Amino acid sequence: MDARRIHRLFYLLLGLLLWAVAPLRAAGNAGNDDGVLNRTIQLSRSTETVYRLLGRVSEQTGYLFIYDSDLIQNERVVKLKAGTRTVRQCIYEIIGNPQLELRVVGNHILIYQAKSPVAENAPIVAKTDSLTYFTIGGVLKDRYTQEPIPFATVSVVGTSIGSVANQNGKYRLHLPDSLRTASVSFSHLGYVSQTVEVPLLYGTSNTLSLEPKVIPLQEVVIRVANPARLLREMLDARPKNYLHEPVYLTTFYREGVERKNRFVNLTEAVFKVYKSSYRYEQIPDQVKLLKMRTISNRLERDTFILKMKSGIDACLQLDLIKHLPDFLEPASAEQVYTYASSDITVVNNRVANVVSFEQRKGIRDPYYCGELYIDSENSALLQARFEVNPAYVTRASKLFVEKKGRDVSITPQKVVYTVSYKLWQNTYYVNHVRGDLYFKVKKKKRLFGSFTLHTWFEMVTCKIDTQQVTRLGRKEKLPTRTVFADTRYEYDKVFWGDFNVIPPEEQLTEAMEKLSSKVEETQ
Repeated sequence: MDARRIHRLFYLLLGLLLWAVAPLRAAGNAGNDDGVLNRTIQLSRSTETVYRLLGRVSEQTGYLFIYDSDLIQNERVVKLKAGTRTVRQCIYEIIGNPQLELRVVGNHILIYQAKSPVAENAPIVAKTDSLTYFTIGGVLKDRYTQEPIPFATVSVVGTSIGSVANQNGKYRLHLPDSLRTASVSFSHLGYVSQTVEVPLLYGTSNTLSLEPKVIPLQEVVIRVANPARLLREMLDARPKNYLHEPVYLTTFYREGVERKNRFVNLTEAVFKVYKSSYRYEQIPDQVKLLKMRTISNRLERDTFILKMKSGIDACLQLDLIKHLPDFLEPASAEQVYTYASSDITVVNNRVANVVSFEQRKGIRDPYYCGELYIDSENSALLQARFEVNPAYVTRASKLFVEKKGRDVSITPQKVVYTVSYKLWQNTYYVNHVRGDLYFKVKKKKRLFGSFTLHTWFEMVTCKIDTQQVTRLGRKEKLPTRTVFADTRYEYDKVFWGDFNVIPPEEQLTEAMEKLSSKVEETQ
């Protein structure tokens, strides 16, 4: 099979242009509080962090914790003596601050400061349309390992509003005042989803733990899972699982560049996307630019220039249900790919079959390998993670590098894509798309002139609108295959203070604070 056909979606996904140049509102039950907090538990002698010790309390009680990490130091090491204590005594001994209040809400124990109720910590921002907004945020961690959970889905139950956590598990949502009594759902591949009432999340420093999902045998239908059949069922189920009519998606987009693990530039934007039905691949999606900002490190900028091309188009083309890649069609790609049913896991509280694929031995062109997560009941594609085969990725330069200086060689080292879908009103919509591309850049005729370059792009759906959807006018459309960072815009400080962006990673935040960076304001 012609390699060009296999790569038909990705030839124009990304080009790199590089030149070398010189009171508490939580609803709780006081009686239940006393019953849970006065329960006695046995803890063994241990010296561990606050986070891990609270996890031990969770193991014995079945209750998870919500607290402001500005009040409680997760990493502080505590020496705990062996013995029997009440749950309340355990918590105070671990956190070291008996002045904090405890409240049992649902299956959570809330730790908060009585004199500064959580409800009063939510910043309110007045909008020009007279609406008020408040902020919730924090970090998601694995209950047992304490590791952050990256790219978890965060969504307001019963609405189309949502976002994703960043690579460090941090999330943030700006919500209208009408949603103060709503609930927020947190979900991630392989974890039990959690739903928490908004009043428990006021503020921006909450720490939440997600429980790894262990699938009981009674939840699994025992059958021989033929991977080719799973893919065919997924394709056959597209008409009932995915959108039939066009919709508007309000999305947050960003693309960035890191050189030698140091921040170079970051471009962020908010788009209105006209998304056509999956049935009409020939009808292109359209993008309208609503807001934009660019942050640059001028020190790095003085040493070289690198620009990313077609990142927006890549996000649109990576809607795998609309633009089927060949690895999703085993009948046409069986000469190139082999498939295996490799595992069973959980995605958004749904049991999913994991189908892994890789190129056949003996084929030396750079094809893809990865994993597909298919719902075991309705056959919907829930998530996909795939990459250019690591064994042959260095041969894929022409796919990703469009233009470079004569004295520079650029070699791909790793190219990884992730795509996820979320369910809203019985229909699946593309939720999060991300691409991470790593290159080795070497200046010719220099023995020690090489460095690592990391470029990335991602788009997350923040809101879905199905009413009065029409195609964008010619003057509204934004070209998607250009260098987006060069687009002229006017920076809107008030807007960026309220919109649901993905929080920057810690490394990026640190670089932006320490280095000479700015938000460009172009009229």
